[in-house]
Amino acid sequence: MKIIKEAKPVSEENRRDLENTVSDIVRTVREKGDQALRDYGTRFDGAYRESFRVTPEEIKEAYDKISDEDLADLKAAHANIKAFAEAQRAAVSEVKDFSPMPGLYLSHRIIPIESALCYVPGGTFPLYSSALMLITPAKVAGVKRVCAASPVEKGKTSINYKTLVAMDLAGADEIYGVGGAQAIAAFAYGTEQIKPVDLIVGPGNRYVAEAKRQCYGQIGIDFVAGPTELLIIADDHADPATIAADCLAQSEHDVNAKAVLLTNSEEFGRKVIAAVEEELSWLPTAEIAKVSWANNAQVMVFDNDDEAVEYANNFAPEHLELNTVNAEELQDRLVNYGSLFVGPNTAEVFGDYASGTNHTLPTLRAARYTGGVWVGKFLKIATSQYMTREAAAKLSPLVSRLALGEGLIGHSEAAKKRN
Repeated sequence: MKIIKEAKPVSEENRRDLENTVSDIVRTVREKGDQALRDYGTRFDGAYRESFRVTPEEIKEAYDKISDEDLADLKAAHANIKAFAEAQRAAVSEVKDFSPMPGLYLSHRIIPIESALCYVPGGTFPLYSSALMLITPAKVAGVKRVCAASPVEKGKTSINYKTLVAMDLAGADEIYGVGGAQAIAAFAYGTEQIKPVDLIVGPGNRYVAEAKRQCYGQIGIDFVAGPTELLIIADDHADPATIAADCLAQSEHDVNAKAVLLTNSEEFGRKVIAAVEEELSWLPTAEIAKVSWANNAQVMVFDNDDEAVEYANNFAPEHLELNTVNAEELQDRLVNYGSLFVGPNTAEVFGDYASGTNHTLPTLRAARYTGGVWVGKFLKIATSQYMTREAAAKLSPLVSRLALGEGLIGHSEAAKKRN
């Protein structure tokens, strides 16, 4: 593998400082409840809310502000996301009375989580798309209480109006104007105004991610996410300007975002680099994208398909674009990714907004062991069993012997009682 653009070495963040800061926030919220949320809101967002739950009047105000075109766009994106979530739900089926031996019946039920928080970031950009991506599958799954939370806009007391409309459109039962690590702590442990939930999903900055990590166990989480990632495998049949645009679409998220290009042609790789520089000359978000591209982006030339596939599977990117003439052949060999985008027409940004797959995806190589948020994240599989007296008598000696082998005499005796 030849590197023609290398990422700068990443300095280790002071992990202990981050852990201690978030630990203090979590502890303070547990001890002081709503007052802690007000104090942190004033300190971090320059905003004070007496009541954190968004009122129907605020939601109506948001609808009054949004244009007809923007509302239609949100509805169109929501329709695709909902349709795919419903298809996924239909693919998950119950098992009823499976019988491995006469008289023994095993089943599993699919039970929705009782309550969930869908956390929608609101820092650099209003990410109303995340509201659709998180709330929609929760509602399709049948979660009884779907909460949504997002920071209020800096210096104001309300959530961005497009985000608020998206939350309502997707079906949130409760909406709260609170964000950051303090919001995670509040929904994990509860405050005077906020009843705790069972599951928290959604992206956020490193403080939010660390809070989810520290609160895990008290509540379930989707995963601990890091900066967003894109890996592109492209050959010299691809369009350099298009590949450059995809790289910068990723880079403009934040200064820690990472875009990686693997190509079979050094000449093509250099054309992409030149196209990136050209787009950066006019891109309004270049202040962020330029730093991200300079510090984190990589362009590498692979010697053969095997090398590219091995690198991709080891990297396990959040987003993986496959833009080669033999994309169909390579697709089956790629196994570690959050979401895969196949062919020159399938831009990663389509998945970010409106194609229907979820954009809340694993980062930092977590795609080796988990997928992204989907309707199944809000479901649990609970098993049950029933057996006849005859089946119990037949199984009893086997279980008794296995228990004795482990030295668990009480287990053995409980089995014998059914003999």
